[in-house]
Amino acid sequence: MTLDALFLGAHPDDVELTSGGLAARLASHGHTVGVVDLTRGESASRGTPEERAREAGEAARVLGVASRGNLALPDLGLDRQDPAQLRAVVECLRTHRPRLVVAPDRHDEHPDHVEASHLIARACYLSGLARYAADGERHRPERLLFALYRVAPAPHLVVDVTAVWERRMAALTAHRSQLGPGPGPATYLTQPDFLAEVESRARVFGAAIGVRYGEGYRTRGPLGVTDARALLSGAPAGGTP
Repeated sequence: MTLDALFLGAHPDDVELTSGGLAARLASHGHTVGVVDLTRGESASRGTPEERAREAGEAARVLGVASRGNLALPDLGLDRQDPAQLRAVVECLRTHRPRLVVAPDRHDEHPDHVEASHLIARACYLSGLARYAADGERHRPERLLFALYRVAPAPHLVVDVTAVWERRMAALTAHRSQLGPGPGPATYLTQPDFLAEVESRARVFGAAIGVRYGEGYRTRGPLGVTDARALLSGAPAGGTP
């Protein structure tokens, strides 16, 4: 399926934790949006891969995205130097041919988030090379954004997600095996104040641009403005909402 935007996460709940609001907003504007998880999350302290797949599907329906897939790369084994992993991501990009790619930001403690960030960035470049040995016709996304897990480092841009905040949180809480009081050891995500922390982070990002809830993103290189109206308060960036 050809997509306008492709959101890539290291684990089945990463997109919901960082960029679900942007995915929901783009989908609500009629853009074709997809999510692909790099791993099945099989090394997580809670939940089976089968449970996590069902939860990911439910979350995708809540966000309103057109598709969700999984590359089944090794959890806790993502490696930017692995030729097979790089080829899998390149072939995913060539299959979906997105204009926008959203990846995890590399400034994070989880090694899979760090490796996923580098792996996706490298794949976005190599996917556009005609002689890179992977299936599919070459394609290079127009824009790559890195979704922040934390409020630091400072974002290069903040997206207002106030209008879809309830939907974003409903998609996140669909990952019940990771967030709920069910079987398994306690983790950072099961702490009583975790969801409040997610909201607090969104409020910090939102306050930076004068809205209630925001999501922070970083870019590699300058963020181009092709429509000068985007510089006027309240005007849609790029000329299209």
